[in-house]
Amino acid sequence: MDKQQLKDDYGVELWDQERIQVFRETVLSWYDANKRDLPWRATRDPYKIWISEIMLQQTQVKTVIPYYKRFLEAFPTVEALADAYEDDLLKVWEGLGYYSRARNMHTAAQQVVQEFGGVFPSDMKGLKSLRGIGPYTAGAIGSICFGLVEPAVDGNLMRVIARLFEVDLDVKQAKNRKVFQAIAEHLIDPERPGDFNQALMDIGATICTPKNYHPERSPLKEFNSSYVNETWEYYPVTSKNKPPTPYTYLAIIVQDNDGQYLLEKRQSDGLLSNMWTYPLIDVTDLDTSGWKEVQPTTFEHLSDEATEQVEHMMKERYDLPLTIRPQVDGDVVHVFSHQKWTLYLIVANLKNTAISDNIPDNCQWIAPDEFNQYTFPVVQQKLVTAYREQTLF
Repeated sequence: MDKQQLKDDYGVELWDQERIQVFRETVLSWYDANKRDLPWRATRDPYKIWISEIMLQQTQVKTVIPYYKRFLEAFPTVEALADAYEDDLLKVWEGLGYYSRARNMHTAAQQVVQEFGGVFPSDMKGLKSLRGIGPYTAGAIGSICFGLVEPAVDGNLMRVIARLFEVDLDVKQAKNRKVFQAIAEHLIDPERPGDFNQALMDIGATICTPKNYHPERSPLKEFNSSYVNETWEYYPVTSKNKPPTPYTYLAIIVQDNDGQYLLEKRQSDGLLSNMWTYPLIDVTDLDTSGWKEVQPTTFEHLSDEATEQVEHMMKERYDLPLTIRPQVDGDVVHVFSHQKWTLYLIVANLKNTAISDNIPDNCQWIAPDEFNQYTFPVVQQKLVTAYREQTLF
């Protein structure tokens, strides 16, 4: 998209080439003096850069650093990752969330080994052919590792560009990404594209932030139209996020005579796939007329009708005759990107331990000191903590 089209169709007036060059020099000069000391900045190995970029999606840098180091210790090469068992991979990833990222990496590593002979592709087409790698990640890897003159356009960069040029386009609408991509293609430094991209990443993460933004402190303030025109508070333009859909579950805590807990490995698709949790019952599955979703602070026990339903469902699903204790033993709230879960801990006692081995194949009785051998999503970790807090008294 050329400069004239950007102006005519979107009202974005780019600078002339001389000013763009000054902008590039300003960005890179600031980066050389102020770049963050990050472990993946010490390499241009595409495997290591790829790991960092995937981990940094929807996760803060300070959280990623220890995970990045542990991950490379466990899987130092793309071949090691390709050969890994998924359970081992998910255990190393445990706590980072958005587990589809790890599964996509596993598939992509196998693609690199099988389709590219273990060598990362060095062009955009090849990079984007790998599972889980879109235009942003391909641009980051391509520019940093191979010197490709490709911008890495993510939320940080769109926010910077929106403020620089007062772009009146919603950054959350996918159709508008091509405009920010086109602007970035005009701005990127052809001699140091990787450093240029990382410089704007740092400026977006540390200075041109979503909140607590002080444009007068930015090295780019003289280029920033929203600062000059005192409109920076209006940019970037964003639509309101749709609130996450609420779900309510009962987390059933069952112990056998040996003190082991019943845990279930979830299905291989959907949310929290292939990870272990207590048995969870969606309250909408309860055929009770008296159930009402209420706040955790006020909900204290199951009704008689709901208790009978839970006992019936546990017998039907897990072949376990149980006595459900209707008193709630704690609650947990966990928010995913698109769902909000409220979970109530319900303790159940086995009526007949002799048949406790008839549980489904995807379930196991697991001792507490063995929990660290299984991949627990964050919501399960919260449930374990909440139950332990209740049983301390």
